[in-house]
Amino acid sequence: MSTAQSPQPPDPAPPPATLAARVRSIGQRPPGAGLWPRRLAAGLVVGALAWGVAALLGPETGVARQVAAALLCAAAAVAVQHVLALDRRVLDQDRRTRGALAETAAALADGLRRHDDELRTGLARCTEDLRHLVDTRLPGTGRDEDAARDLEVRTDADGVPDLAHSFADVLAPGPAILGTFVRMEMKRVVGHLSDLTNLTAECPGENHDWMLTLTRAAQHSICAISTSVDREFWNSEPASRYLQAQKEVIEERGIPVSRLFLLQSARELDDKLLRLCDEQELLRIEIRVAVLPELPPHLQRGTTDDFIVYDEEVTFEIEQDLREVNVRTRLNARQDHVQDRMKRFRELWEAGMNLRELEVRVDDEEDGTWMVDQG
Repeated sequence: MSTAQSPQPPDPAPPPATLAARVRSIGQRPPGAGLWPRRLAAGLVVGALAWGVAALLGPETGVARQVAAALLCAAAAVAVQHVLALDRRVLDQDRRTRGALAETAAALADGLRRHDDELRTGLARCTEDLRHLVDTRLPGTGRDEDAARDLEVRTDADGVPDLAHSFADVLAPGPAILGTFVRMEMKRVVGHLSDLTNLTAECPGENHDWMLTLTRAAQHSICAISTSVDREFWNSEPASRYLQAQKEVIEERGIPVSRLFLLQSARELDDKLLRLCDEQELLRIEIRVAVLPELPPHLQRGTTDDFIVYDEEVTFEIEQDLREVNVRTRLNARQDHVQDRMKRFRELWEAGMNLRELEVRVDDEEDGTWMVDQG
């Protein structure tokens, strides 16, 4: 085993001083006390010359006047030197200040560039971790078509960098409540994703977002049983978005959508139901209607809850309490459960009436010629 010491990275350069510290240090530098003897000496020389000139040109003047003229010339010489030195100091200080500003700006730019590189590296690492999670945690069934579907899922994971960048943008400096909201939403979504590793997830109340997303994600078929014809759901805004999403998958991808209205009583056979079925058939949704009390006994004993089966692989179900209030939404991808739901759907579908048969039945109900379930 080699005992040679591995090369160590060079010590990081000390952080540059701040702009304020640089300017303060510049302003505190001593002006240079050694210049004053030179200035005084030059002033004495000028004063002596002025005294000599005054004595030669005006010998009759008094000594006091000659000395005064000499002192005045000496003081003027010193003052001029001092003023010129101040100008030079101002220019030198300005030059040093500009240099400090340029160095500080370069240091800031370099720091921002390193921070950007670190952010890009972190986002790339997060992307790789998410892609690894998708590749390793998604359940596989071993069939060829499932392998192809897994490959497609891995291909879709290429969009994760954009998602990571979106999270980074939202978590950028901004209102504190926005960052808290994003973290809580991410925690909620990650919780549902964690639940789906067990092929089931649920949330309180009605989750229309799940229903719309699954509709847009469907690749083969959508089969639904609805028992809500006597409620206001189909006149609501979520129902409009739901039907629009189904229309898009039918027209754009040719995915068949089948809906069975399961009625609790023949009294629900009226023009309102007929108009609802006509509207959905115009969207190319296959429609059938079944009256539960009129079905064979073995079909009456099955489940009567609302549910939707997507691609015969996952079910969307709404659970109601005793007051018929929707209290829970559940996703279930366990194959035994999905197959039971599909079996129930096919049996009720075969026993149901198509739209033409429904029109005749509604007319008979209105004429009073149909006597089943009239009591």
